[in-house]
Amino acid sequence: MSVIISDEILQASGLTKSEFRQEIALYLFQTGRLTLGYASQLAQMQPNDFRQLLKQRNIPLYSYDVEDFELDLKNLRELGRL
Repeated sequence: MSVIISDEILQASGLTKSEFRQEIALYLFQTGRLTLGYASQLAQMQPNDFRQLLKQRNIPLYSYDVEDFELDLKNLRELGRL
């Protein structure tokens, strides 16, 4: 599938084609819609370079929320480690 972004929209964004791709990839990664591998592919970057971009933007590489923490606590209790 191809997506065509008009020159008018690209120009209005004030971004280059490369920057536009990166912004879309960053958003989709940050919202959990794409994995690191797919997001870096969309951004046309090597995974390590995409990780650096995430770091520059203060976007965490991993999402660890309260539910994950509670599950870890439960598992540790069941294993007798807490």
